[in-house]
Amino acid sequence: MSKNSNSLVAFLVGAGVGAALGILFAPDTGNNTRDRLSFRLSKYKKELEDLIGELVEDKEIHLNEAKNEGKRVISEAKSKAENLLSDVNKLIDQINKEPN
Repeated sequence: MSKNSNSLVAFLVGAGVGAALGILFAPDTGNNTRDRLSFRLSKYKKELEDLIGELVEDKEIHLNEAKNEGKRVISEAKSKAENLLSDVNKLIDQINKEPN
């Protein structure tokens, strides 16, 4: 994960813990506190799921780009190797044709 992603996750976790502690120590009835806490936790859960989804999509994009770049490099290397082999064969033929 990148530094920004780690910071964002740390911020969200900190905000969630802070909100939970604030609600737990607020002067309200237990039932209302649990309802509010449940609502906020489900909200944070949704935000976290969205963030994880974005990170997975971003990872897949980079993975596909890396695969495509790797295939391109391999194709270029193969082409250059075939050209080099052809040049070597031509040189060998020229050497064999020269009179001793």
